[in-house]
Amino acid sequence: MKTNWGAAFQIAAVYVGTVVGAGFATGREIVEFFSRFGLFGLIGILMSGYMLIYMGSKLMRIAASIGARSYEEMNEHLFGRFFGRIINMVMLVMLLGVCAVMLSGAGAVFEEQLGLSKSLGIFITIALSLAVMVVGLKGVFAVNTFVVPMMILFSLILFFLSSKLPGFIEQVVFLPYAEDGWKSVVAPFSYTALNLSLAQAVLVPVAAEIKDDNTVKWGGILGGVALTLILLSSHLTLIMLPGFETFEIPMAVIMKQLISGLYWIFVLIVYGEIFTSVIGNIYGLERQIQRYIKLPSLLIVALLFLICYFISLIHYGTLLSILYPVFGYISLIFIILLWMKPIKFNN
Repeated sequence: MKTNWGAAFQIAAVYVGTVVGAGFATGREIVEFFSRFGLFGLIGILMSGYMLIYMGSKLMRIAASIGARSYEEMNEHLFGRFFGRIINMVMLVMLLGVCAVMLSGAGAVFEEQLGLSKSLGIFITIALSLAVMVVGLKGVFAVNTFVVPMMILFSLILFFLSSKLPGFIEQVVFLPYAEDGWKSVVAPFSYTALNLSLAQAVLVPVAAEIKDDNTVKWGGILGGVALTLILLSSHLTLIMLPGFETFEIPMAVIMKQLISGLYWIFVLIVYGEIFTSVIGNIYGLERQIQRYIKLPSLLIVALLFLICYFISLIHYGTLLSILYPVFGYISLIFIILLWMKPIKFNN
Protein backbone atom coordinates (compact mmCIF):
# COMPACT_ATOMS: atom_id res chain seq x y z
CA MET A 1 0.00 0.00 0.00
CA LYS A 2 1.49 3.35 -1.08
CA THR A 3 1.88 6.19 1.40
CA ASN A 4 1.06 9.77 0.42
CA TRP A 5 4.02 11.39 2.22
CA GLY A 6 2.82 14.94 1.55
CA ALA A 7 -0.49 14.21 3.29
CA ALA A 8 1.34 12.29 6.05
CA PHE A 9 3.53 15.32 6.83
CA GLN A 10 0.41 17.52 6.77
CA ILE A 11 -1.28 15.25 9.34
CA ALA A 12 1.91 15.30 11.45
CA ALA A 13 1.95 19.13 11.41
CA VAL A 14 -1.73 19.26 12.45
CA TYR A 15 -1.04 16.72 15.23
CA VAL A 16 1.91 18.72 16.60
CA GLY A 17 0.10 22.05 16.22
CA THR A 18 -2.95 20.74 18.09
CA VAL A 19 -0.99 19.33 21.04
CA VAL A 20 1.51 22.22 21.33
CA GLY A 21 -0.85 24.60 23.15
CA ALA A 22 -0.29 27.28 25.78
CA GLY A 23 1.08 24.96 28.46
CA PHE A 24 3.43 23.17 26.07
CA ALA A 25 4.73 26.29 24.29
CA THR A 26 5.43 28.21 27.51
CA GLY A 27 7.10 25.17 29.12
CA ARG A 28 4.69 25.33 32.08
CA GLU A 29 2.90 22.06 31.20
CA ILE A 30 6.22 20.19 30.83
CA VAL A 31 7.32 21.49 34.25
CA GLU A 32 4.04 20.39 35.88
CA PHE A 33 3.98 16.87 34.43
CA PHE A 34 7.69 16.04 34.07
CA SER A 35 10.60 18.42 34.76
CA ARG A 36 9.91 18.92 38.49
CA PHE A 37 10.46 15.17 39.00
CA GLY A 38 14.03 15.24 37.59
CA LEU A 39 15.24 11.88 36.24
CA PHE A 40 11.79 10.31 36.78
CA GLY A 41 10.39 13.11 34.61
CA LEU A 42 12.81 12.19 31.81
CA ILE A 43 11.72 8.51 32.01
CA GLY A 44 8.10 9.74 31.98
CA ILE A 45 8.72 11.75 28.79
CA LEU A 46 10.12 8.67 27.01
CA MET A 47 7.04 6.64 28.07
CA SER A 48 4.71 9.47 27.03
CA GLY A 49 6.55 9.80 23.69
CA TYR A 50 5.97 6.13 22.90
CA MET A 51 2.25 6.50 23.72
CA LEU A 52 1.92 9.70 21.65
CA ILE A 53 3.37 7.83 18.65
CA TYR A 54 1.38 4.60 19.09
CA MET A 55 -1.92 5.95 20.49
CA GLY A 56 -2.02 9.06 18.30
CA SER A 57 -1.58 6.91 15.23
CA LYS A 58 -4.21 4.41 16.43
CA LEU A 59 -6.73 7.18 17.26
CA MET A 60 -6.53 8.53 13.70
CA ARG A 61 -6.55 5.07 12.09
CA ILE A 62 -9.77 4.14 13.96
CA ALA A 63 -11.32 7.51 12.98
CA ALA A 64 -10.43 6.85 9.32
CA SER A 65 -11.69 3.24 9.43
CA ILE A 66 -15.14 4.19 10.85
CA GLY A 67 -15.35 7.45 8.87
CA ALA A 68 -15.95 9.53 12.04
CA ARG A 69 -16.63 13.15 11.12
CA SER A 70 -16.32 14.47 14.69
CA TYR A 71 -14.93 13.52 18.11
CA GLU A 72 -18.55 12.99 19.29
CA GLU A 73 -18.85 10.08 16.82
CA MET A 74 -15.46 8.78 17.93
CA ASN A 75 -16.45 8.82 21.62
CA GLU A 76 -19.72 7.04 20.84
CA HIS A 77 -17.70 4.38 19.00
CA LEU A 78 -15.34 3.94 21.99
CA PHE A 79 -17.79 4.26 24.89
CA GLY A 80 -21.14 3.28 23.32
CA ARG A 81 -24.01 5.70 22.60
CA PHE A 82 -25.11 6.40 26.21
CA PHE A 83 -21.69 6.79 27.85
CA GLY A 84 -20.32 8.44 24.72
CA ARG A 85 -22.81 11.31 25.17
CA ILE A 86 -21.81 11.74 28.82
CA ILE A 87 -18.12 11.81 27.80
CA ASN A 88 -18.93 14.42 25.14
CA MET A 89 -20.46 16.68 27.80
CA VAL A 90 -17.36 16.18 30.00
CA MET A 91 -15.22 17.05 26.96
CA LEU A 92 -17.18 20.28 26.55
CA VAL A 93 -16.31 21.31 30.13
CA MET A 94 -12.66 20.27 29.58
CA LEU A 95 -12.35 22.27 26.35
CA LEU A 96 -13.80 25.29 28.17
CA GLY A 97 -11.29 24.87 31.01
CA VAL A 98 -8.37 24.46 28.61
CA CYS A 99 -9.49 27.55 26.68
CA ALA A 100 -9.44 29.50 29.95
CA VAL A 101 -5.88 28.23 30.61
CA MET A 102 -4.88 29.36 27.09
CA LEU A 103 -6.29 32.86 27.67
CA SER A 104 -4.57 33.04 31.04
CA GLY A 105 -1.34 31.99 29.27
CA ALA A 106 -1.78 34.80 26.75
CA GLY A 107 -2.24 37.21 29.68
CA ALA A 108 0.90 35.79 31.33
CA VAL A 109 2.93 36.52 28.16
CA PHE A 110 1.88 40.18 28.37
CA GLU A 111 2.45 40.37 32.14
CA GLU A 112 5.74 38.45 32.57
CA GLN A 113 7.43 39.16 29.24
CA LEU A 114 6.08 42.57 28.16
CA GLY A 115 5.49 44.15 31.58
CA LEU A 116 1.86 44.98 30.70
CA SER A 117 -1.30 44.02 32.59
CA LYS A 118 -2.62 40.45 32.31
CA SER A 119 -6.18 41.68 31.63
CA LEU A 120 -4.95 43.76 28.67
CA GLY A 121 -3.31 40.65 27.19
CA ILE A 122 -6.51 38.63 27.61
CA PHE A 123 -8.70 41.38 26.07
CA ILE A 124 -6.36 41.79 23.07
CA THR A 125 -6.37 37.98 22.52
CA ILE A 126 -10.20 37.86 22.70
CA ALA A 127 -10.54 40.85 20.33
CA LEU A 128 -8.09 39.34 17.80
CA SER A 129 -9.84 35.95 18.04
CA LEU A 130 -13.28 37.47 17.40
CA ALA A 131 -11.88 39.43 14.44
CA VAL A 132 -10.31 36.30 12.93
CA MET A 133 -13.47 34.23 13.46
CA VAL A 134 -15.49 36.86 11.59
CA VAL A 135 -12.97 36.91 8.70
CA GLY A 136 -12.28 33.16 8.56
CA LEU A 137 -10.24 30.37 10.13
CA LYS A 138 -8.05 29.18 7.26
CA GLY A 139 -5.37 31.82 7.81
CA VAL A 140 -5.04 30.95 11.49
CA PHE A 141 -4.44 27.27 10.89
CA ALA A 142 -1.93 28.24 8.22
CA VAL A 143 0.00 30.00 11.01
CA ASN A 144 0.78 26.53 12.39
CA THR A 145 2.76 25.63 9.27
CA PHE A 146 5.16 28.42 10.30
CA VAL A 147 4.87 28.23 14.10
CA VAL A 148 5.36 24.45 14.51
CA PRO A 149 8.70 24.15 12.60
CA MET A 150 9.93 27.30 14.40
CA MET A 151 8.96 25.81 17.79
CA ILE A 152 10.91 22.61 16.96
CA LEU A 153 13.90 24.63 15.71
CA PHE A 154 14.02 26.86 18.82
CA SER A 155 13.59 23.84 21.14
CA LEU A 156 16.58 22.10 19.52
CA ILE A 157 18.75 25.26 19.56
CA LEU A 158 17.98 25.85 23.27
CA PHE A 159 18.71 22.19 24.08
CA PHE A 160 22.04 22.37 22.21
CA LEU A 161 23.09 25.51 24.14
CA SER A 162 21.83 24.15 27.50
CA SER A 163 23.77 20.89 27.04
CA LYS A 164 27.00 22.93 26.93
CA LEU A 165 26.33 24.57 30.32
CA PRO A 166 28.34 23.29 33.31
CA GLY A 167 26.65 20.58 35.41
CA PHE A 168 24.32 19.44 32.59
CA ILE A 169 24.71 15.67 33.17
CA GLU A 170 24.33 16.14 36.94
CA GLN A 171 21.01 17.94 36.37
CA VAL A 172 19.78 15.23 33.97
CA VAL A 173 20.23 12.46 36.58
CA PHE A 174 19.22 14.63 39.57
CA LEU A 175 16.25 13.42 41.65
CA PRO A 176 14.65 16.38 43.48
CA TYR A 177 12.38 15.91 46.48
CA ALA A 178 8.68 16.26 45.60
CA GLU A 179 5.87 15.86 48.15
CA ASP A 180 3.62 14.52 45.43
CA GLY A 181 6.34 12.32 43.90
CA TRP A 182 3.80 9.54 43.25
CA LYS A 183 2.40 11.70 40.45
CA SER A 184 5.57 11.06 38.41
CA VAL A 185 4.34 7.46 37.91
CA VAL A 186 0.89 8.54 36.67
CA ALA A 187 2.12 11.63 34.75
CA PRO A 188 3.06 9.94 31.41
CA PHE A 189 -0.39 8.30 31.20
CA SER A 190 -2.44 11.32 32.34
CA TYR A 191 -0.39 13.68 30.11
CA THR A 192 -0.89 11.54 26.99
CA ALA A 193 -4.57 10.94 27.85
CA LEU A 194 -5.21 14.67 28.33
CA ASN A 195 -3.56 15.69 25.07
CA LEU A 196 -5.06 12.95 22.91
CA SER A 197 -8.60 13.30 24.28
CA LEU A 198 -8.52 17.06 23.58
CA ALA A 199 -6.64 16.76 20.26
CA GLN A 200 -9.24 14.37 18.85
CA ALA A 201 -11.53 17.38 18.21
CA VAL A 202 -9.12 18.25 15.36
CA LEU A 203 -7.45 14.90 14.56
CA VAL A 204 -10.63 12.81 14.03
CA PRO A 205 -12.11 14.84 11.13
CA VAL A 206 -8.64 15.26 9.54
CA ALA A 207 -8.03 11.48 9.56
CA ALA A 208 -11.54 10.74 8.27
CA GLU A 209 -10.94 13.10 5.35
CA ILE A 210 -7.64 11.45 4.32
CA LYS A 211 -9.11 7.91 4.64
CA ASP A 212 -5.94 6.07 3.50
CA ASP A 213 -4.77 3.92 6.45
CA ASN A 214 -1.04 3.90 5.64
CA THR A 215 -0.91 7.69 5.20
CA VAL A 216 -2.86 8.26 8.43
CA LYS A 217 -0.64 5.76 10.31
CA TRP A 218 2.60 7.46 9.21
CA GLY A 219 1.14 10.93 9.89
CA GLY A 220 0.48 9.82 13.48
CA ILE A 221 3.95 8.28 13.83
CA LEU A 222 5.78 11.34 12.43
CA GLY A 223 3.69 13.72 14.58
CA GLY A 224 4.33 11.60 17.69
CA VAL A 225 8.09 11.53 17.01
CA ALA A 226 8.16 15.34 16.55
CA LEU A 227 6.24 15.85 19.81
CA THR A 228 8.64 13.52 21.65
CA LEU A 229 11.60 15.51 20.29
CA ILE A 230 10.11 18.82 21.49
CA LEU A 231 9.22 17.30 24.89
CA LEU A 232 12.72 15.88 25.38
CA SER A 233 14.62 18.97 24.23
CA SER A 234 12.34 21.29 26.28
CA HIS A 235 12.78 19.18 29.43
CA LEU A 236 16.57 19.01 29.04
CA THR A 237 16.59 22.80 28.58
CA LEU A 238 14.23 23.59 31.49
CA ILE A 239 16.25 21.63 34.08
CA MET A 240 19.19 24.01 33.49
CA LEU A 241 17.13 27.03 34.61
CA PRO A 242 17.49 27.61 38.37
CA GLY A 243 14.05 27.83 40.03
CA PHE A 244 12.23 26.90 36.79
CA GLU A 245 9.07 26.08 38.79
CA THR A 246 8.65 29.72 39.82
CA PHE A 247 8.29 31.14 36.29
CA GLU A 248 5.03 31.44 34.34
CA ILE A 249 6.82 31.13 30.98
CA PRO A 250 10.14 29.39 31.78
CA MET A 251 11.05 28.75 28.10
CA ALA A 252 11.03 32.49 27.38
CA VAL A 253 13.23 33.17 30.44
CA ILE A 254 15.79 30.62 29.16
CA MET A 255 15.62 32.16 25.68
CA LYS A 256 16.37 35.60 27.16
CA GLN A 257 19.40 34.21 29.00
CA LEU A 258 20.88 32.09 26.19
CA ILE A 259 19.95 33.86 22.92
CA SER A 260 18.65 37.32 23.84
CA GLY A 261 18.80 38.39 20.16
CA LEU A 262 16.01 35.96 19.22
CA TYR A 263 14.00 36.50 22.41
CA TRP A 264 11.24 38.65 20.91
CA ILE A 265 10.78 36.28 17.97
CA PHE A 266 10.37 33.43 20.45
CA VAL A 267 7.81 35.37 22.54
CA LEU A 268 5.88 36.08 19.33
CA ILE A 269 5.95 32.36 18.39
CA VAL A 270 4.75 31.34 21.88
CA TYR A 271 1.93 33.89 21.63
CA GLY A 272 1.08 32.70 18.09
CA GLU A 273 0.85 29.11 19.34
CA ILE A 274 -1.45 30.15 22.21
CA PHE A 275 -3.55 32.31 19.87
CA THR A 276 -4.15 29.53 17.30
CA SER A 277 -4.99 27.10 20.13
CA VAL A 278 -7.54 29.52 21.63
CA ILE A 279 -9.30 29.87 18.27
CA GLY A 280 -9.18 26.11 17.60
CA ASN A 281 -10.74 25.39 21.00
CA ILE A 282 -13.44 28.06 20.76
CA TYR A 283 -14.29 26.90 17.22
CA GLY A 284 -14.64 23.29 18.43
CA LEU A 285 -16.78 24.37 21.40
CA GLU A 286 -19.04 26.55 19.23
CA ARG A 287 -19.65 23.66 16.81
CA GLN A 288 -20.52 21.29 19.66
CA ILE A 289 -22.91 23.74 21.36
CA GLN A 290 -24.65 24.40 18.01
CA ARG A 291 -25.80 20.76 18.09
CA TYR A 292 -27.78 21.40 21.28
CA ILE A 293 -28.72 25.10 21.15
CA LYS A 294 -29.54 26.98 17.96
CA LEU A 295 -28.11 30.47 18.48
CA PRO A 296 -26.08 32.77 16.21
CA SER A 297 -22.44 31.61 16.09
CA LEU A 298 -21.03 34.98 17.17
CA LEU A 299 -23.32 35.08 20.22
CA ILE A 300 -22.16 31.59 21.32
CA VAL A 301 -18.51 32.58 20.79
CA ALA A 302 -18.99 35.82 22.79
CA LEU A 303 -20.62 33.90 25.69
CA LEU A 304 -17.83 31.30 25.64
CA PHE A 305 -15.19 34.01 25.78
CA LEU A 306 -17.02 35.68 28.67
CA ILE A 307 -16.98 32.42 30.71
CA CYS A 308 -13.33 31.73 29.78
CA TYR A 309 -12.37 35.31 30.69
CA PHE A 310 -13.61 35.02 34.29
CA ILE A 311 -11.88 31.65 34.76
CA SER A 312 -8.66 32.96 33.15
CA LEU A 313 -8.33 35.71 35.78
CA ILE A 314 -6.98 33.02 38.11
CA HIS A 315 -3.17 32.89 38.21
CA TYR A 316 -1.93 31.05 35.06
CA GLY A 317 0.44 28.66 36.88
CA THR A 318 -2.21 27.83 39.50
CA LEU A 319 -4.90 27.30 36.86
CA LEU A 320 -2.70 24.98 34.79
CA SER A 321 -1.40 22.99 37.80
CA ILE A 322 -4.99 22.34 39.00
CA LEU A 323 -6.98 21.85 35.78
CA TYR A 324 -4.52 19.96 33.57
CA PRO A 325 -3.75 17.07 35.97
CA VAL A 326 -7.48 16.71 36.87
CA PHE A 327 -8.41 16.61 33.16
CA GLY A 328 -5.57 14.13 32.63
CA TYR A 329 -7.00 11.74 35.24
CA ILE A 330 -10.51 12.10 33.74
CA SER A 331 -9.05 11.25 30.30
CA LEU A 332 -7.33 8.04 31.49
CA ILE A 333 -10.46 5.96 30.77
CA PHE A 334 -10.42 7.35 27.21
CA ILE A 335 -6.88 6.15 26.54
CA ILE A 336 -7.55 2.71 28.10
CA LEU A 337 -10.56 2.16 25.81
CA LEU A 338 -8.61 3.48 22.82
CA TRP A 339 -5.81 0.99 23.56
CA MET A 340 -8.31 -1.91 23.82
CA LYS A 341 -10.35 -1.03 20.74
CA PRO A 342 -9.40 -2.96 17.55
CA ILE A 343 -9.12 -1.20 14.18
CA LYS A 344 -11.81 -2.53 11.86
CA PHE A 345 -11.59 -1.78 8.17
CA ASN A 346 -14.61 -1.61 5.92
CA ASN A 347 -14.00 -3.79 2.89
